[in-house]
Amino acid sequence: MSEKAVNTEGYPGTSRALATDLYQLTMAQGYFSTGLSERQAIFYMFYRTPPFGGRYVVAAGLQSFVDWLEQHAYNAEDIKYLSSLTGRDGSPLFTKDFLNYLSSWRFRGSIEAVPEGTIIFPHEPMVRVRGPLLDSQIIETTLLNLMNFQTLVATKASRVKLAAGEDEVLEFGLRRAHGYDGGLSASRAAYIGGVDATSNVLAGARFGIPVRGTHAHSWVMAFDNEPQAFAAYIDLFPHNSVLLVDTFNTLDGVRNAIEAGHRLRQMGSDLMGIRLDSGDLAYLSSQARKLLDEHGFTGTRIVASNDLDERLITSLKSQGAPINTWGVGTKLATAFDEPALGGVYKLAAIENRNGETVERIKLSEQAAKSSLPGCLDIARLKQGDINAGDVIFDTLTEKPPCTSEKVITIISPEDPWRRKIIPTKNLSVGRLIVPILEGGRRIGERESVAVMRKRTLSGIREFDRAIFRFENPHVYPAGLSQDLHEHREEMRTHEFEIIKRRLSEMENNGHNNNNSEPGADK
Repeated sequence: MSEKAVNTEGYPGTSRALATDLYQLTMAQGYFSTGLSERQAIFYMFYRTPPFGGRYVVAAGLQSFVDWLEQHAYNAEDIKYLSSLTGRDGSPLFTKDFLNYLSSWRFRGSIEAVPEGTIIFPHEPMVRVRGPLLDSQIIETTLLNLMNFQTLVATKASRVKLAAGEDEVLEFGLRRAHGYDGGLSASRAAYIGGVDATSNVLAGARFGIPVRGTHAHSWVMAFDNEPQAFAAYIDLFPHNSVLLVDTFNTLDGVRNAIEAGHRLRQMGSDLMGIRLDSGDLAYLSSQARKLLDEHGFTGTRIVASNDLDERLITSLKSQGAPINTWGVGTKLATAFDEPALGGVYKLAAIENRNGETVERIKLSEQAAKSSLPGCLDIARLKQGDINAGDVIFDTLTEKPPCTSEKVITIISPEDPWRRKIIPTKNLSVGRLIVPILEGGRRIGERESVAVMRKRTLSGIREFDRAIFRFENPHVYPAGLSQDLHEHREEMRTHEFEIIKRRLSEMENNGHNNNNSEPGADK
């Protein structure tokens, strides 16, 4: 199929409703034309492989998706553009009836999901969509686009914050982000993941994230010398003076910052900090700390930047680098070492022609790529203050795990031989999926990113710390209930039997045809 439009100047009036893959719209037309569009369906989003060599992700991006969905409507320019698309034969790709339907379409389904800032493990449903098949299908691409990226950055941010501990972490990634819109999403997600502030002013305005900044090397280079540049800066910002000291010679820069600090004290203020942006950060921060302390600036903070990530921060801290604040940019805002989360969206159940809900499963030769059937939810098991395991269960066919049983069994979705049996004594059970939209309308109050960030930081404390190690992290038990495992195996066996039967019929038909008499009907 061709996406080439007859209008070579483009359609500048098109809306964000077209932020999707072409095949979502061609499938939607197919559902519309074949009478399937109104059948109720259940989809869910999940991921299979944790990023960065870890064991978990921090869910993020849901609010951005809901905001997009509430505004999702095809305007006249959208319809005009879609009507211009043609197939390989030159005929219109979309019918007039379908485009007329699309022009007044609005999402009518329900969205249930884990709240942003929730720690989530492989194969667990992050978002569950219930509604007409067409509605549930057409939103897939944007859901994945917004959730995959923000979840990835929030997860990276949580790792950086884990490395920094009680130190302050600033997100400095806008200038290296993938477009200003990618930078905005990255700043939002990084704050949810645990960073303390951002340099991104738009993110501060849109989401209420604290904004921080110092000055660039160009400020120093614009003056005749460094002392003059520092003096001018502290005159302008006496209560917000963090001086970048490595424009020419770092330790001389620290000495010049100290002189500026003495002047600040005469003005009734103090030197908030110095920033190191190059060189051997472990050595330079130690030398800078000595100079500052010798001159009475024991409260002046040392800010470090320069391609930092969780592993470099861990290394610097292990060397005793006296750094108080970490400015993390490129490697956070771009998720530099693993720039994509493999989140997917699968059909799990659909209404048949009799109005019955029929569960669906995607098969694969790789067990990890076989999907889970049903209307899925997550039960999080807790013993005392620590999470003991997660159970994925099907609300259509079973009840949530119950503490009235002596034990609860968790089965790996990838390897059924891997099981965790958890005694229910002193065990509490909570469910993670909560309603977000019902019948296309938002439920409940809108959460702030500050609440989501708090959820991340408090949530991490509810797990064994070994799960968050950067090297050989401990495996948290998260998997299928006994019933869901058995149900999936039954469905897989049934589907494979159908495939075997069809292959056998094809072979028999081929054998009979090869041995038929010349001229016989085939």
